[in-house]
Amino acid sequence: MPSWIGAIQNAIDYMEDHMLEELAIEDIAAAANASVFHFQRTFALLTDSSVGEYIRRRRLTLAAHELAHSSTKVIELALKYGYDTPESFAKAFRRQHGISPSEAKKASCCFTSYSRLVIQVSLKGADPMKYRVEERESFRVIGVKRSFSCTNGENLIEIPQLWKEIHENGTNDRLLTMNNGVIKGIMGICEPGPDSMMTYWAACSYSGETPEGLASTAVPASKWVIFEVRGAMPDAMQEAWKKIYSEWFPASGFEHAGTPDLEVYTEDDAYSSDYYSEIWIPVKK
Repeated sequence: MPSWIGAIQNAIDYMEDHMLEELAIEDIAAAANASVFHFQRTFALLTDSSVGEYIRRRRLTLAAHELAHSSTKVIELALKYGYDTPESFAKAFRRQHGISPSEAKKASCCFTSYSRLVIQVSLKGADPMKYRVEERESFRVIGVKRSFSCTNGENLIEIPQLWKEIHENGTNDRLLTMNNGVIKGIMGICEPGPDSMMTYWAACSYSGETPEGLASTAVPASKWVIFEVRGAMPDAMQEAWKKIYSEWFPASGFEHAGTPDLEVYTEDDAYSSDYYSEIWIPVKK
């Protein structure tokens, strides 16, 4: 089993062993020997669930089982599984199971149950992934940067809103006209931050003085694995990320280098079925 798959499994085991305690994302990521940003991103790609969703679903699954097979009171279970009040517990319970906690005590109730996760490697990719490996010196980018929280997948909601904003206010077109650097196209750059934060850039490669109203940064020198992505946004990009982490990384012999990833978007119609874009991942052996 590749070490990073084992690391994610270690984090899952840590969550399960401490399910009735207050779980801090920093401690969970530490169990995987990863930064909070890279752990949460990898976990979401492999499981289609945020860390917070996994914990909530598992706690409510365990609570339903205990309600159905014991005489424990609802108020006791609410506190046991991390809810401040019986009302908040009942609301979450009904959202997952479709019934109230009191109804769960009755015989023949059906629950929505989520089992303990076991991460497995998929090496069966039916469609080949086209990629190339390049070494690049550091290069400069300009653009708009924002800080987002990775907690409960907040970044996944807010990043598309950023792109919508820069398309509507003309910033995207402005970046396209200023794109005079080593990489052609508009980039989405994911930069890990402290704790559960990340910095995200909508940017272009640029050589010259930083234009007014924009920020600039340097992308570190790296060995890059550059994946070709074909298909309409955002589905093609999301599917490519999932295949990279579930199929390519386990068989590649590479590990993520821990520096920013790039998504590179061309000027063509992003909603076309043959739209071309790229994913750049910094790697190390």
